Parts: sequence; structure tokens; C-alpha cells
Amino acid sequence: MVDYLFTFQIHGDSIMSAVSTASANKKFHIAKFGGTSVANFKTMYKSADIVIANKNVRIVVLSASSGITNLLIKLTETCNDNRRKALLKQIRQHQYTIINCLDNPFSIQPIIDHLLARLTALSAVTTQQPLTAPHIDEIVSYGELMSSYLFVEILRQRGVIATWFDVRNIMQTNDKFGKAEPNQQQLKRLANKYLLPKLQENLIVTQGFIGQDEAGRTTTLGRGGSDYTAALIAEALSFDQVDIWTDVAGIYTTDPRIVASAKSISAITFNEAAEMAVFGAKILHSATLLPAIRAGIPVFVGSSQIPEKSGTYICASTKKLPQFRALTIRRKQTLLTLHSLNMLPARGFLAEVFTLLSQHHISVDLITTSEVSIALTLDTTGSTTTKRNLLTDTLMTELAKLCRVDVEEGLALVAIIGNNLSQIDGLGSHIFSALATHNIRMICYGASSHNICLLVSDKEAETIIQILHKNLFE
Repeated sequence: MVDYLFTFQIHGDSIMSAVSTASANKKFHIAKFGGTSVANFKTMYKSADIVIANKNVRIVVLSASSGITNLLIKLTETCNDNRRKALLKQIRQHQYTIINCLDNPFSIQPIIDHLLARLTALSAVTTQQPLTAPHIDEIVSYGELMSSYLFVEILRQRGVIATWFDVRNIMQTNDKFGKAEPNQQQLKRLANKYLLPKLQENLIVTQGFIGQDEAGRTTTLGRGGSDYTAALIAEALSFDQVDIWTDVAGIYTTDPRIVASAKSISAITFNEAAEMAVFGAKILHSATLLPAIRAGIPVFVGSSQIPEKSGTYICASTKKLPQFRALTIRRKQTLLTLHSLNMLPARGFLAEVFTLLSQHHISVDLITTSEVSIALTLDTTGSTTTKRNLLTDTLMTELAKLCRVDVEEGLALVAIIGNNLSQIDGLGSHIFSALATHNIRMICYGASSHNICLLVSDKEAETIIQILHKNLFE
């Protein structure tokens, strides 16, 4: 574990006292703020307004400032020293733009300088050798570490008793770097030990997205993992609500940036929201709802920039379940088509292919089959891993021994989310007649009554969303 970790020392009797006090207290909320909500001093200040106004919020989970994680990933990919220094300069300038707006910038400057110095030292390795997965995750984690320190300082300078807490002290994960899986039992035990006793007197500010494995190495939970962090902690501490603050005022029938007439949704079920998250709705991380569903904790989604505007509540049930709920888009899709005449007479070909993919830690997303071929998609949008890392030379060589492999990129997945879609007469005609002039590379329908998935060219994806929204929602 890195040397600037902050760990609470708690005695057993104080834990029991805090537990009994917490159970008798009013509702506890955990608030997560996304990258756009902590992008600069102005947005951080507005997010602090939200926290200060809601006394039920006892834990705040932060993403990195908008754009910082992308810069950190670029930092792990470059081997050019001049490029590395330029990226570090951009990161430093962004932090100091916030620091310089503080009433007392010198109170936080040494901590940020220390983090930047460590980041500089870690990134120096890129000019000498390729980075390992643990090294990449540690570098990428610095966005959340810096934003959480800055946010604590903004709260403190506004008179709030706020405590910075390193989430890695409780978020124990496996060593699947880039998309690590948390140990829920360990999280519950450690959160109750280190966080719960502090909730009465302190507002806790911590990081999303990051954790650590048994060896003390920093891991990341996948892009958008801050939502997941908040939901996991809420489940571990039996909180009453998870508040997700982002740049959009709740959940819409599709991305308002693609369709200006997209309609806001006041309430949505866990199942519908989970489908939207899995198939690309950026407003929620795909795993966020799992802890909420397990614990029955409602999730609120709202805009940190216009918090007075109503958002969306995600809960177990709603008064009405419409046939069509939303449209989502997921970009950067890769399609693998595997051809082999051995599929026709033989058994076990699919098992052999999936065993090989599993050995290379590749999870298949969608799949269709014919007599002599398999088409399957890989999605890398939820991880710091890229397609380049997944389709290694070793994997491609091993696949080539079994079949001919075609790789297609530049694709996007459009999903129609709804309820009982398999029971709607004429649904296929209604959808595909509207898209008669567009090429659909792959269709997945039937495995779930909640979605229909279309794989299309990324260049046509937004147009297809606009057409479908007009036909299904307008």
C-alpha cells in the first residue's frame, strides 16, 4: 500500500455504540459525484452545496475530474518522454486551476504536489519498458485521489467537518486489474469497522473506481466504477439511499445529446435501469444496481448543475411498465466471426472456443450462430483494458488453429429497452421497416423480453437512434 494512506484506529466498544446510534438516526445517504460534477472549482463548489444542503448525506464518493482519467490512460500508453512530460503538465495545470481558487491554497498544495511527484516517478517507467497491469491501475487511480483531497479542502474551507478516507482500506478486490471484482464480505466487515463509527461526527469523502488486492496493489473496478463503489458501500452499511449526481437531470428515453426531444423518466424499475446500464447508458455503471437490488436500496439520479430539477428514482417497482422504455447506444464494439467446417458434424466446438476465450480472460457479450460460423461481440467500454490488449497475438494464433477468424471494428450496439417485448405483435416489422435503408450487421432478440440489440456501423448509430426514437416514443 502506498505511503500516504490514512487509516482509522477504532476500538470495539465504540463500534457497537456507533451502530446503535446510527440505527436510531434519520436516513443515511451516500452521494456519488461524477467527473463532470468535480471537473473544476465551480462544479466542485456546486456539488459541495448539494452535500451541505442534505444532512442525510454521510459519505461522498468521487470520480476523477472530467478528462483526467483519459489523460492518465494516455500517460500509461506513451513511451515518448516529451509526450509524457506534456501529459503530466496538463494534469498538474488542471489541479492547480482548482487549488488557486481556494481561499487558502497552501493548505492542500503540499498533498497534491506529493501525489504529482509520485505520479511523475511512476510514469517514468513508460519510457523504459511496457507497463504491467498493476502499474497501469496504480497510475490511473491518481485522478480519484486528487479530486477527493481537493473536495475535502473545499468543504473544510466552508466550515464542514469533512474527513478524507482512502477507499482502498476497505475495498478489497481480486487481482483482475482493469476490472477488479470486490470482496463483498471483506468490504462489509471493514466498512463497519472503519467508517460506521465516524458517521455521526464526520462527513466522509472517499474515492470511487479504485480498490486493492490481497498483496496491497492498487486495482480499478472498470470505467464508471465510482457508481459501483457507492452502491457497494451503501449495501455494506445498510444505507437508505444512493444519490448519483451527474451532468444529466436523471434518466431519459435516450441520450438528450443525440435526440433533443428525449423524454425524462421520473421513476424506473431496477430491471429496466439494469438493462439500460448494461447496454450503454452512460448515466449508470452496469454493475451499480446489483448491490442496490440485493439490499433493496433506492437509487436517485440527478444533475449536480441543476439539482432543483427533478431526477429519476430507480426502485423495485413503478406504477406503470411501458412497452418501450428507452434506447441506448454502446460504442467501440468489436465483432469476431469464427468460421469452421468442423462445426457441422462435430460436437464440442463451441465449448472449445469458449474455453479458449475464458483462458484469456475474455467475456463474450452477444452471440449468434449458424451451421459453420459463430459471430460474437466483445465490449471494452467498461474497462481500462482495450481491444488491443484483449486480442493478443497468442490468442489469435490459438484461434487460428480451430477456425478462420474475421475481426470487424468501428461498430456500435443500439439496444431497445422495454417490457414484454417478445409478446408484442408485429414488433419486428415496426422496427425494421423504419430502418429499411440502413445496414444492420447483427441482431440479438429472444434471450430477454427486456431488450432487442442491433449491431450497426458506428457512423450510422446516432441516426438509427433518432429514427427509432421518433417511431417508438414520439
